[in-house]
Amino acid sequence: MSIAGLKLPLLSAILMTCSVAAEPTLSGGFWINYSYDENSYDTHFGDQALIAYLDKPKSNDSSFFYSGEFRIGPGSFTDVENNTSGQNYVLHKAWLGYKVNESNSLIVGKSQVPFGWKTANFWPGDMFLAAYGDQMDVGVKYQGGVNQLNYQLAYYLADDWASTSTDSTDDNRHWGSSSTYRKVDTAVADLSYTLNNQHTFAASYQQGKLEELITGDRHTDGDHSAYVIYYQGQFDQLTTKLSYIDGKRDLPQAYLAANPDVASTIDNTRYAGELGYTIGNWYFVLDVTLAKSNTNGVDGDTVYAFAPGVRYDYGPGWLYLEYLNQDAYFDRNMQINQGDFAAWYLTFDYYW
Repeated sequence: MSIAGLKLPLLSAILMTCSVAAEPTLSGGFWINYSYDENSYDTHFGDQALIAYLDKPKSNDSSFFYSGEFRIGPGSFTDVENNTSGQNYVLHKAWLGYKVNESNSLIVGKSQVPFGWKTANFWPGDMFLAAYGDQMDVGVKYQGGVNQLNYQLAYYLADDWASTSTDSTDDNRHWGSSSTYRKVDTAVADLSYTLNNQHTFAASYQQGKLEELITGDRHTDGDHSAYVIYYQGQFDQLTTKLSYIDGKRDLPQAYLAANPDVASTIDNTRYAGELGYTIGNWYFVLDVTLAKSNTNGVDGDTVYAFAPGVRYDYGPGWLYLEYLNQDAYFDRNMQINQGDFAAWYLTFDYYW
């Protein structure tokens, strides 16, 4: 068994013990979605999910704080065949934080990977951030700052609790599968500087291993790495985001032996941008991502995806109208594949 496989049960036990001792703040919500596919003319109403939150923010009366989110339902955005539960329920996040001082904290559990910025709505806006979007992995993270400079250092055992799960929830289906390989032993660093409370310039880097799940030997003979240079701006009602991402993946030998047509090294570059504007309770947003494959033997043409949308804050929740159009997609190996997809989404959510 790998180091990740040995440590995950212990990590889960620590989290459960500490969470019981804390006073919980419990809340919940649900969402439901209607979609229309422009190519097939198919309509779908559903993808509903019930969500429960358990949170305790930082405070002066305790050094501990925490956050948990549990989802159940077909709209949980979990990969049933490759998650911990094998069902439509999942822990999107579950972490315990310790306040070292007023500026620094230590977080243990399943938390947000500090890599670049996240889109206004991970779906459908995530697009070609695939594998580097809304990642929630299991490990430890240290975060803090000095004046305008902020940093985050993290080490993740795996991207989910079970020994073969490859489920990052919102950003899944990009890290192998329970029968092929998964991401393990990943180190991440993020450094950002905010100028005049308006401009944030930052960079992130991550590097880790890929553990093969084919032979049963659990070898970590593959690896992955990526870096992102990004910018975020806030100008009254206007928000802007830009990023350049370069990602590389050397696939495990056991996986390559079973899939001889797959390139041994996957390499691609992405460009992402987001523009948002707030008018009262309305928020208008446009997400655009471009990608180019640098993998040997693969078409290197630039592909695109864009997702304009609007959301309305009616009080206890939001109403979303979004459109997605893309001419390619990323598979489980992070390889770019040609594809033609366009759809409309109408989503309603409510929280209490």
